Amino acid sequence: MPSSPPAAESSRPGVLLVDKPAGPTSHDVVARVRRERGLKAGHAGTLDPFATGLLIVLVGRDATRCQARFMALPKVYRAVARFGAVSSTGDPEGEITATGRVPPDPLDLPTGPIRQRTPAYSAVRVRGERAYKRARRGEAVNLGVRDVTVYRFEQLWREGERAEFEIECSSGTYVRSLIADLGDAYTESLRRLAIGPFSVDDAGRFLAVDEALARTE
Repeated sequence: MPSSPPAAESSRPGVLLVDKPAGPTSHDVVARVRRERGLKAGHAGTLDPFATGLLIVLVGRDATRCQARFMALPKVYRAVARFGAVSSTGDPEGEITATGRVPPDPLDLPTGPIRQRTPAYSAVRVRGERAYKRARRGEAVNLGVRDVTVYRFEQLWREGERAEFEIECSSGTYVRSLIADLGDAYTESLRRLAIGPFSVDDAGRFLAVDEALARTE
């Protein structure tokens, strides 16, 4: 979670780079920043509670009005997949069912433009309510498909029922779905390494809005 800001920047609008830990929601992180700085705040792309890594927090109206610009940036992730089991949510927080069916190596890792069905357990709003809340109540949620692009999908290692991948993809891509589509698999851990030119290695930095926007050009 972000530490308290220096007094000199506490009330300034800007872009805060946060390394989100596993557990809190993206909303939790934003709410804490909003309380600490006393300014309107939002984020530029959610991370699931189980996921870690880079979260861009937009602080102040000058930053939040540029939200769409930051959200459109491509993302880079590291994901560990567990094979031979499926999850109702595509991650370790769902109901896990062991199947024993492990997809063969090498895997067919899709790249380029693909059509992807938005998972029911997602933050997309359905009639004003998050889809995952409806799914948790047992309601049928059909969110349709969207066009996304996978620029890079590399297997870094594989040992038994687990493998790690690095994935570079367009905004709106669900890594959980990419992993699930490999066969009987779910995403055991997920870390976001980068959003456009912004790296998780720079977490803790607070950038002026103009500086952050210039980096995206």
